[in-house]
Amino acid sequence: MPKPLLTIASGNPRKVSEIEAMLGPLPIDIQKQPNNLLVEETGHTYLENALLKAKAVANVSKTWSIADDSGLEVDALNGQPGIYSARFAENNEQKIKKILQLLEGNPYRSARFHSVLVLCDSDGNLIKSAEGVCWGELLKAPAYSGGEFESLLWIKEANSTYGEMNYEQLARLGSRGKAAREIAPCLLKSFGIQ
Repeated sequence: MPKPLLTIASGNPRKVSEIEAMLGPLPIDIQKQPNNLLVEETGHTYLENALLKAKAVANVSKTWSIADDSGLEVDALNGQPGIYSARFAENNEQKIKKILQLLEGNPYRSARFHSVLVLCDSDGNLIKSAEGVCWGELLKAPAYSGGEFESLLWIKEANSTYGEMNYEQLARLGSRGKAAREIAPCLLKSFGIQ
């Protein structure tokens, strides 16, 4: 009997591999969305944006879909950039520069990655949503070059930045990992896998 197929609604290779690794142990087949599919994130919440992506992918692929929307929320900046994290600046280097400038001289550097995952059936109906939060502190400089916000957020439990965590740590401590753990039982139940 063929395994159920699930499409990951993302064009971001890092996000796709992270979600794939979290769902990998489940007895399902996973594919990424078509390369030419672009979904504009016009929602006002993580949930709205994740739903836009999951519904669009379900409609195109005619498969069940899973989508995520997430962002960095900085306490000293009243939760910004939040849902606007991807559009905070033109590129990763400018995003880091901007956030560090905004926090310059501020000793309060607590922040978190906040993720919302949604599961939709092949008709684009929302079956389950879940959220996860990973708390940390923003460093005064990125831990490595070429990264985005994940190169700045120090996670005490991992003794590393978010971007340096391995897949096992991401599944346990990461914001997407926490949300994926909540979605997994519903996914298996929906596919009739116990």
